[in-house]
Amino acid sequence: MTETLANAADRWKPLTELLQALLERIAVEVPGCLGAALTVSQGDRPPRVLAAAGVAEHLVPAHLAHGGPVAVAAATGEPVTTDDLFGDPRWPELTRDAVFADVRYDAVRGAVALPGYWDDSGMFVLSASLDRPPGPGPLAILRRYEKLTELTLVVAETATAGDPDQMLELLASRAAIEQAKGAIMAVRRCPPDEAWQTLRRASQEFNVKVRELAVALVEHVGGVAVSQPEGTPEIRPGEPAHRAAERLWSAFTAK
Repeated sequence: MTETLANAADRWKPLTELLQALLERIAVEVPGCLGAALTVSQGDRPPRVLAAAGVAEHLVPAHLAHGGPVAVAAATGEPVTTDDLFGDPRWPELTRDAVFADVRYDAVRGAVALPGYWDDSGMFVLSASLDRPPGPGPLAILRRYEKLTELTLVVAETATAGDPDQMLELLASRAAIEQAKGAIMAVRRCPPDEAWQTLRRASQEFNVKVRELAVALVEHVGGVAVSQPEGTPEIRPGEPAHRAAERLWSAFTAK
């Protein structure tokens, strides 16, 4: 994450207000929600809380410091739920005393964390703290807000980047990735988040940038050059990206 985006909540009041409104809406919709938070990271930078509401303001930083659903979701890219936040053996160091030094918040029981992405290296985690075991409902509600969160972060990064070339590159990258996700969704009959995970894993496996693999994949499938947004820097995948796209598509379509 650029330092500009990392400090966006302090520097750009409209973003702060929008994120707080989003988290407050999540808190209203999720049954038994005591607080919600948005955590972001990019590249090798550690996750950090960008916005929080309710008890999550104190709780989510403890997830990142001592382990917990948010930390696990950020590390694995997979959703995490727990019925017993402070008794889950997956994060033994996360205790009530570690979170609430002065106040006992005995109402906290369950938690849910949903990871998502807004570019090829930027990850966010939406999370909710609950007074009950979550069941499937809270995760489904967070999924409804996943795309809105993604678009909000894209707008924030574009608006605060300050470098027109960087903004244009980001827009071109987004367009290419969305096209590739659409192709993967069509052939695998999978949801958008699974398509994105597939694209990311393939880029890591073949050691190519996600944006280049995305363009190469769409070109391989369509047999023609990808139409990229007018006025944006052209993404030109190299031979490794083209080979990776060919192998990936062959795996998808193998009988």
